[in-house]
Amino acid sequence: MAEAIISPDTSRNDLLKVASAGVISGILTPLMVPLIDRIAGTPGDFRIALVAIPFAVLVFILIRRLSANPWWAAWIGALVTMIAFVAAVNAAIFIDGQADNAAKAARNVLSGLAGGFVGAGLMALGIALLPAGPRDAAAWLPMLATGTVAGALLAIDNALDLDLASVLYPVWQAGVGAMLALALRRAKLS
Repeated sequence: MAEAIISPDTSRNDLLKVASAGVISGILTPLMVPLIDRIAGTPGDFRIALVAIPFAVLVFILIRRLSANPWWAAWIGALVTMIAFVAAVNAAIFIDGQADNAAKAARNVLSGLAGGFVGAGLMALGIALLPAGPRDAAAWLPMLATGTVAGALLAIDNALDLDLASVLYPVWQAGVGAMLALALRRAKLS
């Protein structure tokens, strides 16, 4: 089924398929929280990393199908995605704490921008270091910009008090997934 969703050709239609898979992973991401909360005795950052599993699966599929990397690189890419998710959450929390004098909406926008930037940036850095990852920084700029801007949607999630639903994750994961597909395709064609 993964092959039907993610094809090696990144035409507009195929990017829409990747984005659709990103939306699905983004819908599943907040639904993971109640499942992971049932695991007793695990550290907080590990639990946060487990929440990232749906998007890590998509990244795994993209790296496996759209790059010339060895099989193990897709596993590394999925792990990098989970680490980036933890770092993004921690960056958002840090910025929220630093901007405690600002209005709640402004704090949420700033936190989201920081989290989106950190998450997309660490993913780009980690995947670029894979054997067949794009080394050209320009290949990663669309993903970094998309992740940063989409991170601001955290303000909408907080304003609407969304818990098991999210605007941020489906949009962020769809955009970053599509831009990752473009970056990987660019490296494969080089």
